[in-house]
Amino acid sequence: MSTIQYTRDRISSDPNEMMQKTLPPLNWIRTFEASARHLNFTKAAQELHLTQGAVSQQIRLLERHLGVALFARLARGIALTDEGQSYLPVVQDSISRLAAATSELFGQSQRVPVKIRGSLSFFMSWLAPRIRDFNALYPNIDIRYTSTLWVKDVEADDDFEIRWGSGEWAGHLSQRLSWDSLFPVCSPELLERHPINCIEDLRGLTLIHVMGYEEGWGYWLSLMNEDQIDPAHGIQLDNVASALKMAELGAGIALARTSMAEDALKNGRLIAPLEHQIPASESFYLVRKSGLKLAPDAALFLDWLERELREG
Repeated sequence: MSTIQYTRDRISSDPNEMMQKTLPPLNWIRTFEASARHLNFTKAAQELHLTQGAVSQQIRLLERHLGVALFARLARGIALTDEGQSYLPVVQDSISRLAAATSELFGQSQRVPVKIRGSLSFFMSWLAPRIRDFNALYPNIDIRYTSTLWVKDVEADDDFEIRWGSGEWAGHLSQRLSWDSLFPVCSPELLERHPINCIEDLRGLTLIHVMGYEEGWGYWLSLMNEDQIDPAHGIQLDNVASALKMAELGAGIALARTSMAEDALKNGRLIAPLEHQIPASESFYLVRKSGLKLAPDAALFLDWLERELREG
């Protein structure tokens, strides 16, 4: 049995040891890729601006780390072993992916995108078409929208944040984006099965709730003087988009907000069976920290959005 075969068998016989194998230093991997491509340590050294001895040393360290020989040392040069031939395309693919991601995220003269964080539901129903229009006018300005489904990094440097509330947050400036009313919505199919002509007809239907909003079913039903419906009963979800989707599927009746349900109502995916609408005391706002100067692209986005709101 060759030394290489013996080493491979010895390592693979211990699964726990294999699982604990750490990633080799990236400079060793880069040196391997260049050496394998040229099949010449001297040419690899020239490309990497290293000495031929440094390249040979890094390859030896990589082989020792992996426990196999990657190159066969021949009388006239080097050749890849079976292990080296198997490892090379994996390494080249990883380097290619890393280069592409680096170019995408940090290329183009280090352009800084306008960074916005907020509700995924609000983005899908209200903000997305407006960002599409902005992008058509300003194709050279990048937008990066991060949903609040992701945990916010305390060091995040977002330009704006979408918040639902009264518009008053200490240390922040806010621009109101929506003027919402609250009203029930359901699918056309549910309405065929269960006609809704008055508030009493909501009895017996599954209520679809959105957690985190104070003005929910309990609030709406109390203002309608309806005390025969259990406001805690039904399906509880953590975002408006999911609630409206469940309503579209006929799973029950949701309490919609104007800005969030406009598209579904226009396309007939949802129906507002009652005329009873209550103005919401809270709305969506575009929020930014006070006292901080916006980057030029972020300031242009804010000016454009405020103009859209005035003209819309």
